[in-house]
Order: sequence, then structure tokens, then C-alpha cells
Amino acid sequence: MKALRGDFLTYATGYGLAMLLTGAAFALVYYHLAAPETAFAAILILGLVQIIVHMRCFLHMSLQRSARADLMLVLFSTLIIAFMVGGTLVIMINLRQRMM
Repeated sequence: MKALRGDFLTYATGYGLAMLLTGAAFALVYYHLAAPETAFAAILILGLVQIIVHMRCFLHMSLQRSARADLMLVLFSTLIIAFMVGGTLVIMINLRQRMM
């Protein structure tokens, strides 16, 4: 029962933080609280923090030795996706330059 309460508390905290970060990003854009360059940087930072919140609260990833294999799997998957997206962008930009 105690573990269930701890899991519920972790999920509730993650949900609250995710909603707060999402609301902050929307408010920043909707109310024009900063210059466009500053708003872009702030939204990028809020997004990165939200990724950390999701990994910690919903995927239960931590920096303990027992959870490092899961973390390495996620980081490797992210690296592969970044390579695929980056390669696609390079090809598309190259094709666009050749067509102009």
C-alpha cells in the first residue's frame, strides 16, 4: 500500500509539473511576455525541463546503477533519431540548393 501511495505521489507531482511547464510556455507566447528570441530560448529550456520531468516521474528513470541500462537505451535511441533527422535535413537542404 505504501508503494502504491509513493507511485501515485510521483505521478501526481509529474502531472502537476508537466501542466505548469506547458502552461508557462503557452502563457509566454500568448501574452507576448518576451521578445521572440528570448521566448524561443525560454520555450526550448521549458521543453528540456519537461523531458526531464517525464523521464523521472513517468518513466521512473534515475541515475542509480540499476537504472543506467534504461537510461543508456533512451540516450542511444535519441542519438539514432537525431542522426536520422539530421541526415534527412542535410539531404533535403542539398536537394533544395540543387533545384534552385
